[in-house]
Amino acid sequence: MTLRVDVLVVGAGFSGATAARLIAEAGYRVHVIDRRPHVGGNAWDTVDRWGVRIHAYGPHLFHAESGRIVAFLSRFTGWTPYEHRVLASVDGMLVPVPVNRTTINRLYGLDLDEAGAAAYLERVRERRDPELTSEDAVLNRVGRDLCERIFRGYTRKQWGLDLSELDASVARRIPVRTSDDDRYFTDRHQALPSEGYARLFERMLDHPNLSVATGCGYEECRGEIVHRHLVYTGAIDRYFGACHGTLPYRSLSFELEHLEDVERFQPVGTVNYPNERAYTRISEFKHFTRQRHPGTTIVREYAQANGEPYYPIPRPANDALYRRYRDLADGLPDVTFVGRLAQYRYYNMDQAVGAAMTAAARVVETLSAGRRRVPGGPFGA
Repeated sequence: MTLRVDVLVVGAGFSGATAARLIAEAGYRVHVIDRRPHVGGNAWDTVDRWGVRIHAYGPHLFHAESGRIVAFLSRFTGWTPYEHRVLASVDGMLVPVPVNRTTINRLYGLDLDEAGAAAYLERVRERRDPELTSEDAVLNRVGRDLCERIFRGYTRKQWGLDLSELDASVARRIPVRTSDDDRYFTDRHQALPSEGYARLFERMLDHPNLSVATGCGYEECRGEIVHRHLVYTGAIDRYFGACHGTLPYRSLSFELEHLEDVERFQPVGTVNYPNERAYTRISEFKHFTRQRHPGTTIVREYAQANGEPYYPIPRPANDALYRRYRDLADGLPDVTFVGRLAQYRYYNMDQAVGAAMTAAARVVETLSAGRRRVPGGPFGA
């Protein structure tokens, strides 16, 4: 049976769900499909045997500066405040990441104050101008030894590339501090949905103008749905049949372990392993939710080349290939590409929501103007 709607949205993660909700609220009939058996994309969560909320696709820790984005999401969830902290296992010690005064003092047996830590970093840094690669960015901030002990090995595992092969933007995401501030993020809003991400998405997609079908991939289901406009949040190269070649993405696999009679496995939510173990990090979910139960669940995270695409890989050659696909997309006024995979951008969750809000406004304008194309192209941001 053929379904007729104004807009078909492919993908029920943050990008797709946000766009779908806003377009539906504008009075248009929207149908959302996702090939997975649930909504929420990689942010989907569930509970373990003790009732602790766990993230099936690795930790998703919401943080944002934009009040507009937080206000939109707050329509569908309350919030449990949580400030994420990360330690790195280095030479038998656990030290804070991002690098701060405590990291320097602990690794080098020093007792520097904040000014002393700043002077130390100034002394050891290797000036790189311009910063073209992640190696440039790290050496320019913390010097050679901290680069080798904390950053290089982790990068090789996470990205399958050396720091020198990655764009500088990757390393710039991690700040360096001379204070004792050990928070991983410093955004004004840091919290988790109080009833979980899955419940947030269920509420977001609950609207009279919205219908949802899970377990339904675009290739299999598109022939059954007649639509005026398509919002596509999957990998852009897949949409075009990889006609210019496959865009590289980094994938992940997860090893969950349920531990009986363990109140806490580790002192913070995440511990990184830059130079030991095959996995990149271990996260423990009870730190995120502040729940108290007789057992705990941890997840070991392994980065890999093949599998579900998670991260676009920022390199000049990849960006050039992406632009070839974007040129193709520019010729499709009735298709909007938005999201981490569709725009080949390393979006955080708040950034994905913001891009989708922009995309939804453009789609609504397109629909209200008939089939006239709106200036700005088919992209969400």
